[in-house]
Amino acid sequence: MQSFQTIALISVESDPANEIGSQNVYVRQVGEALSLLGWQVDIFTRKTDATQSDLVQHNPWCRTIRLAAGAEQFIPRQKLIGYLPEFLKQLRQFQLDNSIQYRLIHTNYWLSAWVGIELKKVQPIKHVHTYHSLGAVKYANINHLDNLAKTRLAIEKACLETADLNIATCPQQREYLRELVSTKGNIEIVPCGTDTDQFGSVAHVSAREQLEIEPDVFNILYVGRFDRSQGIETLVRAVSQVSLHSVGKIHLTLASGFHRHSNEQLERKRIEELVGKLGIENITTFVDQISREELVIYYAAADVCVIPSHYDPSGIVAIEAMASGTPVIASNVEGLKYVVEHEQTGLLFFPKNTTVLTKAIYRLITEPQWRWKLGVSARERVMHLFTWDGVANQLHEFYLELIEAQNLELLNKSLKNSIQPIKA
Repeated sequence: MQSFQTIALISVESDPANEIGSQNVYVRQVGEALSLLGWQVDIFTRKTDATQSDLVQHNPWCRTIRLAAGAEQFIPRQKLIGYLPEFLKQLRQFQLDNSIQYRLIHTNYWLSAWVGIELKKVQPIKHVHTYHSLGAVKYANINHLDNLAKTRLAIEKACLETADLNIATCPQQREYLRELVSTKGNIEIVPCGTDTDQFGSVAHVSAREQLEIEPDVFNILYVGRFDRSQGIETLVRAVSQVSLHSVGKIHLTLASGFHRHSNEQLERKRIEELVGKLGIENITTFVDQISREELVIYYAAADVCVIPSHYDPSGIVAIEAMASGTPVIASNVEGLKYVVEHEQTGLLFFPKNTTVLTKAIYRLITEPQWRWKLGVSARERVMHLFTWDGVANQLHEFYLELIEAQNLELLNKSLKNSIQPIKA
């Protein structure tokens, strides 16, 4: 394996050594895939528990380094801005202690963008950034922004205009960056991916047996956070409507990771109350703290995976479901409409539209042969466009271009300094 430079991936608030969460998955999988292409990859995140190890070695060429910035405990994203200077200080101290000079850093989410912007001011590095989500979209319909929102917007704009390369995960995100953030800056599209050896490794029948799901039950799956923007209420109401029709047995599984944030806990409770109010508690299962290995089984056991998000630039859940051969019903937004081909690998509907979602679920229940064909096509699309190897190869080429440009800049600077004016 050819050896390239040592690079750093930065994900302040999202720990890639954890298994759940789209940003965790993205950073960890990209890091490992890049390391197999010859890069030495250091992934930096914030330590959130005193019992956590400071370093997690994923393979000989890729590791996660947890830096102590503030108390070693979970801190909500909206409060992390005050700890960024300490995080940057600890990152630079790690470099000093280990005699490491990174040629390139790849930051993730706006908090990490600040670290990248500041580090570039004092070190000769190339800066790449992936947004994951945009404040400009999140705050589009809010008239009065608080100071944190204003800070986020300012950082995202500065990053777009100063980073050497900005990564959009779908064409619409690039359009948003141009229309809502700035006309300046370099943007390329690199989609998210998935592990096609992992997702798709368990057969549908075997998965249902493991989860004790009867063969005649139509199994509907949701995977993601409990947040109002995820549109879970729309899904629950649609399932309630489907259950009123004589279409056989149905079941809804709501699977998620950890509910550390108080808002997630409140939303989880609200959805539980709604499920009870609608009278579908007997056909609804809540699954918490699900591991990646378990998630593979849940995807495989599903007849459809529904993603009712109001905003989703990555489409990672859709990609994982499709890789498992499971058709997807998803909101017609950003990354989801890029990943899912309507009526080819799944169905798209406008967010918050319970009536259309109800009809889409009913359609898949009553057309099993077509549903099977959608699943086959979904797997084929992922294999063609959304593997982590493919994502890493695209980033690899961009990294090489940036480092080559940096080499030329350093050479020109050296030549310029070495040329002495001729004395008369």
